Amino acid sequence: MLHSIQQRYGEKLRGTDGEIGHVRDFYFDDKNWIVRYLVADTGRWLTGRLVLISPHALGHLYPKGKVLLVNLSREQIEKSPSIDEHKPVSRQHEEEYHRHYGYPYYAESMPLWGLGGYPIVVPPPPPTAAEKQGVDSHLRSARVVKGYKVEASDGIIGEVADFLIDGRTWVLREIVIESGHWYSGKEIRIPTEKITRISYAESTVYVDSTKAAIIETAQGPQESQPAILGTVNHFATALSNMGI
Repeated sequence: MLHSIQQRYGEKLRGTDGEIGHVRDFYFDDKNWIVRYLVADTGRWLTGRLVLISPHALGHLYPKGKVLLVNLSREQIEKSPSIDEHKPVSRQHEEEYHRHYGYPYYAESMPLWGLGGYPIVVPPPPPTAAEKQGVDSHLRSARVVKGYKVEASDGIIGEVADFLIDGRTWVLREIVIESGHWYSGKEIRIPTEKITRISYAESTVYVDSTKAAIIETAQGPQESQPAILGTVNHFATALSNMGI
């Protein structure tokens, strides 16, 4: 089942011996779209400290959940490395975090949770040039990426409004886009495998598809093929008249 990331913000977090804060953000790997960390805001308990919580310590996401259970104690959370959400998470910080909890390091070239839903135990991959400087260039904040422009192969189609996450595997399956006036302001869902890259510098998500193909996918199978083609041709003509 897919869940809205936006609707999970603010959800309470409860450790093995009491509440530890609430959900602030999700950090995901934009190469395989797996959520690597939940960002917890500890609130007044630890004076607003932000800490990372790996899905290793979390169960499945459930619909309409008001509390997310965390298999960590308050003491473990208190002694864990804190983060600055205005700075990128460094490779060194991740290694420190994994050592603190005794978690295996993630496999960059394979699904994080393996074939059976459990982490793959492998040594860290060789660092890239960016990683040698201490920055993981593929770790993204869902909160930051919200609002980014979304660009198809033939132009801007809207902006990121939400992500839909698989509650069992912690994989982001789709992005939700607010289309704007060119598609009557409707929301469009695009599979993450259609996304080619995310540019921080340009605040843009690039999609490997045309506007017409995205409209056709958004219409879904409920309409007949002639109706779909008529709608696509109508919007294509409108876009051409507007010089888009």
